[in-house]
Parts: sequence; structure tokens; C-alpha cells
Amino acid sequence: MDKNLTFLAKTFYGFEPLLAKELLALGARSIKEGNRMVTFEGDLGFLYKANLALRTALKILWPIHRFAAANEEMLYQALYRFPWENYLSAEQTFAIDSVVFGDLFTHSLYVSQKTKDALVDRFRKQTGKRPSVDPHQPDLKIHIHIYNQQVTLSLDASGESLHKRGYRKVTNIAPINEVLAAGMLLHSGWEGKTDFLDPMCGSGTLVIEAAMMAAQIPANINREYFAFERWANWDPDLFETIRNSLLKKVISPGIQILGSDKAPSAVRKAQENVAQANLEEFVSIERQDFFQTQKPSETPLHLVTNPPYGERLEGDIKALYEKIGNTFKQHYPNTQAWMITSNLEAMKSIGLRPSRKIKLFNGKLESRLLNFPIYAGTKKIHKIPKDS
Repeated sequence: MDKNLTFLAKTFYGFEPLLAKELLALGARSIKEGNRMVTFEGDLGFLYKANLALRTALKILWPIHRFAAANEEMLYQALYRFPWENYLSAEQTFAIDSVVFGDLFTHSLYVSQKTKDALVDRFRKQTGKRPSVDPHQPDLKIHIHIYNQQVTLSLDASGESLHKRGYRKVTNIAPINEVLAAGMLLHSGWEGKTDFLDPMCGSGTLVIEAAMMAAQIPANINREYFAFERWANWDPDLFETIRNSLLKKVISPGIQILGSDKAPSAVRKAQENVAQANLEEFVSIERQDFFQTQKPSETPLHLVTNPPYGERLEGDIKALYEKIGNTFKQHYPNTQAWMITSNLEAMKSIGLRPSRKIKLFNGKLESRLLNFPIYAGTKKIHKIPKDS
């Protein structure tokens, strides 16, 4: 396999610089940020490494063909001429995912159907047989991206979204996406050097992601499957070599990493997820009401949380935010406190001026990641220049 292949990693809005920085640290070449994606160059081993290690990538694609199509027939003919047999046999299965932008092609399902027809027709003419569709775990997952007349055909190297780390077997109401959690932590400057707390931890995603970062555990080490394992060029020995080299970098953080929640059901689920991620050595989950707690020590604390919202919240959200602000000010000195909110009006009730406001999306909800540096020896926040 060529050592200078171009790949594309998808991510969330606002995470492009984080993903580019991760790729640079891993050793990627020719890194270029785009809209909710980053392109880079590497070889087969690096593709394996990126899928295993990247925390802010949702999916990694390998673009293998680009062409222009001004109408449906041009699209079909270009896809019919493509040598699918180099990537797939008639005995294997496939699935197609399409994304379309522009006025020319407006229905992604129709584009997927056209692609399927072209692929199947080519196989039938050449071999008299055809591969079958398997939408769940196909041998080859095909991605079609159309922007106006420009068509890009890619192979999906990841399969299921990379936020499915493999450690979350149980969920509570509105669990935060693992990639979103990782991006929040990276935006917050988390480096695993101080104690960590999520005082409203729910099913424990932020705590688990924080612990994996601190211990230098690859993000997707617990995943059972990647789509590239079904490719014709799959090299299991190379994959194991890459995987083992990443595992050799795991360390013991030497800090306290704590999650707490007042709901017994959330605590149980978080504990189960921590165990599933093999992090019991590094992480403690306790039942506590944040508003009845005090900072456990005088040492610096890094606090990141996703307070209840919407269906998760019973009662007045403004009152909740006021209590959060009061607890920060009165009981959590020497703390870098970060929280995400999609309620920009209720945010004002916290009674603290955020030093940073970073625009994110929690699902479809436009949100802000807010930083409240609480200093020792004062119950007032120090005013810091706005940085968003």
C-alpha cells in the first residue's frame, strides 16, 4: 500500500484544530483543516493508528476516486466504470452511505441507490454474480460525497462512529457523546497533571475520557471492530504491532480522578462503565450531591461537567445554575471549572463571568463551553479578557 495516501477524518464543529493537533502529535503529514473535517497523509499503519488513538475523530475515510457528474446518467456511468472488483468480491457484502449538497443531487438515498445499481450491474456483467448489501457490518462500507457536481468516492475505514469506544455498555438519560466529551476536555486544557472532578457525572463519560487521556490510553482500544478489518489489504500483524506500541505508552496518572452524582442509578451505571473501560485503578465514582460538597483538598482541581438540561432536569434551570455558581465560589477555590450549556439565558444566573466561551454543538443544540477560574483566597472571580 502506498505510503502517501490521503485520508479524511470527520469531526464536530469547532474541533477541527483539536483534531489537527492530535494528528500532528501522532505523526500525520500534510494536515489540512476543513469544515468539520481534517485531511492528512499516511500509510496503512498510520490509518490503523489514527483509528485507535484519535479522540476527536468521528470517522476516517479513504478517498479513492473523484469525478464530476452533471446529471444522474453521468453519475451512474462514472460509478459503473469504476473498478469495484479491486476492492470487493462477488461473495462479499457492502453498504453505501451518501451525503449530498447543492441543487443538482438533493436526495442522499437516491444517490446511494444509483451507486448500488452501478456496482451490482458491473459485477453481473463481469462475473455473472453480485455482492449483497449488508447495512450492519458489511465487508466494504462505501461513502459518497457530492458537492454540486463534484463527486468523491471513499471507503469508510472506521465503520461505526468512533465515538462508540466500546466501553459504554449501559447509558442513562442524555449521555454525552464520547467525542464531544474528549473535545471539551482538550478545549479545557486538560493534560492529566492535576486532580479531576465531574460532580454531575451521569454515566461517567467525561470522567472516563479524562482518565484515558491522563493515562495515555488510546481512545478506541476497547473497540471490537473497525471496518478496515474486512478490506483486501487488511494486515492483522501490522495492526497488532501498532496496537501494542500504543499500549506501551500507557502510564499511571498519579492523580485523583473522581466522578460523582446524586442519583444512585447514575452512580451504578458510571461504575459499570468505568469497569468496562478497565479504569477502576485510576477512577473513583461516588454518590454525592454537589451542592453539599466542598473541594476535597487545597491542591489545584480541574473540574469539567455537563449539568442536567431538558429532559434530564426537573425544576428551574436558573435556580440550578445559581446553585452551581454559589458552590463554585464558596467551596471550590483554586479550581479551573468548565461546564457546557445550551441554555444561554439561564447561564447568566450562575453569577460568575466566564473567562472563555467556546461555541460547540451538543447534538443539534448550539452550546457554549464556559470556563470559570476560581482562585484561592477569594470568593469573586478575577476578570480575564474574553477569549472565544
